[in-house]
Amino acid sequence: MITLPPDYRPSEDEEFMNPQQVEYFRLKLLKWRTDLLKEADETLASLSEGGIHEADITDRASVETDRALELRTRDRARKLISKINQALQRIEAGTYGYCEETGEPIGLKRLEARPIATLSIEAQERHERMERIHRDD
Repeated sequence: MITLPPDYRPSEDEEFMNPQQVEYFRLKLLKWRTDLLKEADETLASLSEGGIHEADITDRASVETDRALELRTRDRARKLISKINQALQRIEAGTYGYCEETGEPIGLKRLEARPIATLSIEAQERHERMERIHRDD
């Protein structure tokens, strides 16, 4: 088990995915997942408080729209939690931080911005170009 200094940030000067970097991203993913699960619990509590009690039809429609939006947001969070779990599995397997397509390092800046990334920027751009080409067909 590695203990990181409180101000630790991965650096390009270090060996890529050294134990400190792996632990840094593991903790970052775990915190993100915890935050999402806490928000989901709060949403569930809010939605289970009961039905819509608004007498005015406009107010009722507004409340229903808010609930529908909240449910869509929770669904996106659920999918994100799944991706976070997959990233944590890649950490356990020793493949985290490396492009699933090329095997090259994804890069610290990209992982810092999107810790669940599975493709390098170049591979992601190729993937998106192919999607556009096939979508236009």
